Amino acid sequence: MTSHIEQSTDLRLTNSIRFAVVIGSGVMGAGIAAHLANAGIRSLMLDIVPRELTAKEEAKGLTLESPEVRNRIASENRQKLLKQNPAPLATADHLNFIEVGNLEDDLERLKEADWVIEVVVERLDVKQQLFEKIAPYIREDAILSSNTSGISIEAMASALPEGLKSRFLGTHFFNPPRYLKLLELIPTEKTARPVIDFMSRFAEDRLGKGVVEAKDTPNFIGNRIGTYGLLVTFEEMLKQNASIGEMDSITGPLIGRPKSATFRTLDVVGIDTFVHVAGNVYETLDSGEEKDTFDVPAEMKQLVEKGWVGQKAGQGFYKKEGKVIQELNLQTFEYEQLKAITGAELDQIKSLPGSKAKLKGAILNKGRIGQLLWPITAKTLAYSARLTGEIADTIVAIDDAMKWGFGWKFGPFEMWDALGVEKSVERMKAEGYDVPAWIDEMLAAGNTSFYKGDQYYDKASKAYVEKTVNPKELKLKPLAKSNGIILENGGARLVDIGDDVVALEFTSPNNAIGVDIMQMIEQSIDRVEQDFKGMVLANDGKNFCVGANLAMMLMEAEDENWFELDWIINKFQQAVQKIRYSSRPVVAAPYGMTLGGGTEISLPAARMQAALETYMGLVEVGVGLIPGGGGNVNTYRRLLEQTPKSMQNIEKAAQQTFENIAMAKVSKSAFDAKTLGYHRAVDGISMNRDHLTFDAKQTVLELADGYTAPVREKLPVVGQTGKATLELAAYEMFYGGYISEHDLKIAKKLAHVISGGDLAYGTLVDEQYFLDIEREAFLSLIGEPKSQQRMQHMLVKGKPLRN
Repeated sequence: MTSHIEQSTDLRLTNSIRFAVVIGSGVMGAGIAAHLANAGIRSLMLDIVPRELTAKEEAKGLTLESPEVRNRIASENRQKLLKQNPAPLATADHLNFIEVGNLEDDLERLKEADWVIEVVVERLDVKQQLFEKIAPYIREDAILSSNTSGISIEAMASALPEGLKSRFLGTHFFNPPRYLKLLELIPTEKTARPVIDFMSRFAEDRLGKGVVEAKDTPNFIGNRIGTYGLLVTFEEMLKQNASIGEMDSITGPLIGRPKSATFRTLDVVGIDTFVHVAGNVYETLDSGEEKDTFDVPAEMKQLVEKGWVGQKAGQGFYKKEGKVIQELNLQTFEYEQLKAITGAELDQIKSLPGSKAKLKGAILNKGRIGQLLWPITAKTLAYSARLTGEIADTIVAIDDAMKWGFGWKFGPFEMWDALGVEKSVERMKAEGYDVPAWIDEMLAAGNTSFYKGDQYYDKASKAYVEKTVNPKELKLKPLAKSNGIILENGGARLVDIGDDVVALEFTSPNNAIGVDIMQMIEQSIDRVEQDFKGMVLANDGKNFCVGANLAMMLMEAEDENWFELDWIINKFQQAVQKIRYSSRPVVAAPYGMTLGGGTEISLPAARMQAALETYMGLVEVGVGLIPGGGGNVNTYRRLLEQTPKSMQNIEKAAQQTFENIAMAKVSKSAFDAKTLGYHRAVDGISMNRDHLTFDAKQTVLELADGYTAPVREKLPVVGQTGKATLELAAYEMFYGGYISEHDLKIAKKLAHVISGGDLAYGTLVDEQYFLDIEREAFLSLIGEPKSQQRMQHMLVKGKPLRN
């Protein structure tokens, strides 16, 4: 980035952002306000004052001066947050963090704000007029930013007084703000470096964002390259007479892209939105090949004219007729049967080990797959190289922007490394692609890759430079290499993560829990109790843990190895108990899908430090079972602990435990896991998934001094009468046609376990009693043919069977 003014003696910055004003309450503005609420930051969302009354307002006798009318736009958009899918709010309670107002009555309240963020219509004149209006109300230590996706930040800044220019920058969130990690910071020439650094730290630590610093160029980084890539894909599809479905079948997970691939992505984003974004670049570029590329194809313009703009219109490149998805024929503009590229060639690529091998195998394929993918890739890689230095200073910023903003597994330069830089450049040049001179210089100097370990090639210095890594990013693979592995077997390893703390990492496929992990839990805790302050249960895969090894259990059940299965379930239960009663603190760090066994190993931990996006639940009924690793008793205990002990609370805890498990409830966030009782008030939530292991480690260190393991206590049960109540609810569901006969059988087994069986109401029982009846119920269900059918269906189809 070009030079920015240094912090002067009169530049004051807020120490923290506690209150923000979001100007503009549309989808993006409301989404940003929602994400601020998820981070615990209060905001005031402002919009324009309506000029006309609605019929409902007239019927109520309201006038244009009524506060309810004047705040209507922001208020309605605030309420829409509760209905949107995916949900912008991590929990409905977070709506209380958002106030509403309007741009005429509430300007004085801008003086309360630590951060004012503008999210109004994408027109420079409108933004400049707004800035002139609000500038007098912004505190001298507050920050002002624009969420524009492509309008010049410098042009906007021209409307600001000199004293505010040093505290103004672009903050481009990607939609939806809660789920997409990328935040592009775009400074102007006069933005103070301390402002950039402050916002970068705040966004990363508090909002959980992946921050890249972009230059003030059309569409910045992500949308510039992403839009180009989509347009050249469209161009190549027409050129090679491929269909929309065929292109999507090879431009998704096969090459490390999201399942929505190219055209499903455009339907979700909105074809009209895409056309607008592409137009931003087209209007600002001089004539030439690049400008021509951003001239949106006539077919896309026709779709916009017809109103076929994608998912929000019910049709775009795809249309759903009943349960059947059809694709658009761009020659006839009629919808027809979905097509896809299939065959041995594709199967061979998919069988290659690892995502980089699949990427290389697909793009360099000699058949139709490679014929389609190679020109798209070559153009995008060369384009990214030509823009290096223009849109961002480093290749890392470009790679990160594409990964965090578009869901690419590999950024352009990481893809190039996977393909082999020397050979691919040689081919590109032979085929006439415009590869910039700095790539030739890099190769001529003997530098044959863009990345070497933790270093990247820097175009400016013509040398490899260390990547800047936030110390809060603790990745287990490099830590295992640098600090050492203490214990290891086929399914897990114990890694030294520093400061006398270790992490138990699962290494099995999909982090599924098998006997090796159970054994490693026990061995690790023995070692921790002897030599370390505590342990973190942490993983670096896509999901924390999606449950136990279902295939292994099904195989044992089909072979009727009941003794072996009893031993395995008992082993799992004892491993879970060992976590709970460890004399050193164990902190679980769940994230993503944390299902079944993943929840069961998290519940007994001394603390949980969960990522915001944690989807936790005991879902065993979906495969015809109930939890077998202590999930029943540990859920029941957690719910009992949330309120003072009384007989009434026993009933309430038993009922909620039964509902959670019988209905396979899964949290929609870590905050929602609190509602379900899995996450306690004392447990922590990390907004940034990349900081999760660090945060969990800090929790271990906080607990370590003077830590005392829980005392084994007996728990009261609802007994026979409570069991009857739980069973009654199951029978009502059955006779109402909501559950099958086998579901009823599972529910009755579950009710037996949770209630404590045939004991008297209020009887105190120890945990082993719970575990024994849990194991007995689990083993009886896994022997049921219908449960085995459900397990088989889940393994083959990846979704539950209701039989």
